[in-house]
Amino acid sequence: MKNSAFNVLLYSDGSQQAFSAAVYAANLLKSMPNMKLTIVQVQESNEGSMGTEYSWIDTWPVSPTSEWMKRVIESDSNVKNLYQDILSTTSSIFHERAKDVNHHVIYSNPSITDTVDALLEYAEKKHFKLIIMGTRGLTTLKGLIFGCLAHNVLNRSPIPVLLIKKLPQDFIDDFCLHLGS
Repeated sequence: MKNSAFNVLLYSDGSQQAFSAAVYAANLLKSMPNMKLTIVQVQESNEGSMGTEYSWIDTWPVSPTSEWMKRVIESDSNVKNLYQDILSTTSSIFHERAKDVNHHVIYSNPSITDTVDALLEYAEKKHFKLIIMGTRGLTTLKGLIFGCLAHNVLNRSPIPVLLIKKLPQDFIDDFCLHLGS
């Protein structure tokens, strides 16, 4: 049982929160030799939840939102350099473990409920043991009022869900520092 694969689904929507989740997942991937990571993106479609396999290397990072990229581009050089270091470190880990990382697109109707259904259906069908996703850290009340994908997945999933908020600076510094180790 020690050598069995620990299948992890990383939900990515191109947001800053998803980027934090990807960095955290890369850190786990580096530490867990039996981990298999699938980066999942949900795209709008009226076709239901049929999926397509893609190579993560062709799409990483997955479609960063224009608001996030604008913040990075207009930031000072320290923020730009930090972003590049984090992206480089995360990509390096994914490259090192390329045989254990793949990318999958799920098609769903645009509502939160349909996206949650499609994501959980895929996760159960593929026997994932953990779902990792980013969150803005909304309170339960705000999540209920504004509709929060992470909150809905957390409450409805029969699979454990790890929600990642914005990573603290000391985690990022340590992550970038230990790329070579």
